Amino acid sequence: MSHPMRQKVLMGGVATVAALIAIAAVVAFSGGAAAAPAAAAAAKPAADWQMNGTAIEACSCPMFCQCYFNAKPAGHHDHGSQETHYCRANLAYRINQGHYGTTSLAGAKFWLVNDLGGDFSKGHMDWNVLYFDKSLTPAQRAGIQDIVGHLFPVTWNSNRTAEAVIDTWEYNDKTAHATMDGGKTAEVRLVRTTSANGPGPVVLKNLTYWGASHNDGFIMMPNEVEAYRVGPKAFEYKGTNGFLITVDISSKDQAGAPASGKAMSK
Repeated sequence: MSHPMRQKVLMGGVATVAALIAIAAVVAFSGGAAAAPAAAAAAKPAADWQMNGTAIEACSCPMFCQCYFNAKPAGHHDHGSQETHYCRANLAYRINQGHYGTTSLAGAKFWLVNDLGGDFSKGHMDWNVLYFDKSLTPAQRAGIQDIVGHLFPVTWNSNRTAEAVIDTWEYNDKTAHATMDGGKTAEVRLVRTTSANGPGPVVLKNLTYWGASHNDGFIMMPNEVEAYRVGPKAFEYKGTNGFLITVDISSKDQAGAPASGKAMSK
């Protein structure tokens, strides 16, 4: 979603993303993946929560993802077909520091795979899946699911949870790499290109990321691969959009607004 908000949903990702955020409720499956415990969906929301997390994110759009500035993703011609619009993304998250009530979320990992669909001007997206790392407790899963609903407050045609082993999640000043199940389920690999403007990375500032109250900037790193490799909605792209970003969000920022992102029946 990568997929894509107060200018540019659940499941790393807009007439702009600003339009999706301006619409407020409007702020991105696996074959054989295990469903998350029912306790995660049934848990009572905590009154106090907070998350600082970093995402290794990539999507099918050209660099930089136009979803942050338009009401629809980039157009694609698949196998000679007529142009279709979609944004198919992987968002691999690691929580640096956070809590949900009395439950610590520090070090927890989760992953969103999604497609924003062809037109999200009204905050209505296509499909999303939120993967919990298998090591997470039911309480951590419940907290993450609620927080993700606030971070990506949109409506999905299809929205569900699953679990996997997020076994690789690492980055340095030149590369970033994340895998689920050794890459069998999903993979994102980003590589920073050399900038003619200086030795450091290119960072996009002053752009809101979904429902986050703050971000440290989009560190631009095109992908070598961003892939979802299981189920009927599998996809794989190379050389398209990618970035590394650290975001902050907390219950104190939400002013009592309920989370969106609940599944809709088709």
